Amino acid sequence: MCGRFAMDKDTDDLIQEFVASGGDFRDWRPSYNIAPTDRVPVVREWEHDGTITREVDAATWGLKPAWSTGGNRPAPINARIETVATNGMFRTAFDSRRCIVPMTGYYEWESLPDGKQPHFIHGGGLLAAAGLYAARKEPDDSWSHSMTIITREARDASGEIHDRMPAFLERNVWDEWLRPGKLTDPNHLLDLLDRTSSAVAAHIESYPVSRRVNSVRVPDAERQDPALIRPLV
Repeated sequence: MCGRFAMDKDTDDLIQEFVASGGDFRDWRPSYNIAPTDRVPVVREWEHDGTITREVDAATWGLKPAWSTGGNRPAPINARIETVATNGMFRTAFDSRRCIVPMTGYYEWESLPDGKQPHFIHGGGLLAAAGLYAARKEPDDSWSHSMTIITREARDASGEIHDRMPAFLERNVWDEWLRPGKLTDPNHLLDLLDRTSSAVAAHIESYPVSRRVNSVRVPDAERQDPALIRPLV
């Protein structure tokens, strides 16, 4: 699974990287210890009157579809590639609300006799994780977004530590993945996601990092410390 990740770019960097027209997540600050329920940047496309707009928006990590009501409803942080097109929680979002979740890398934990040792898993640059999002209209008529990250069986360095990994996208499939509108062939997109995530996984590596990552109950200044992703010496 993917239960914690890092993202060291600011909003303007993401707008440039993903050729987005803009975004309203101007209070985002790079974080090296992002946890479920945090608000993070996502890249999405939406269509209005025949015009498609690509933006960097804020989304809460943990998918809350518009039909899901009540505080105790599940808000899954991951969606399995094996069932994402058929599971009722994710089917609608996979059909028409796909997004990219930018990340510098993510964490997995190794169980050792003296406790859990975090490992940082990365690709040497910005990674584009395949995600799904949901839009919900709030009582004040504003819109909020939530998201989940698609995972697959591990084919990267995390396979020694954990059996799942995020499904990452190569640059040449970003446009197709983000394209709004209902799918005509879900299996085509699933095959594409399998191929592109396997290709990215071949270039991913890992190394152990500080156990400070094990806690997110710390001030924002601590979570914004780049030393969290430095290799242990």
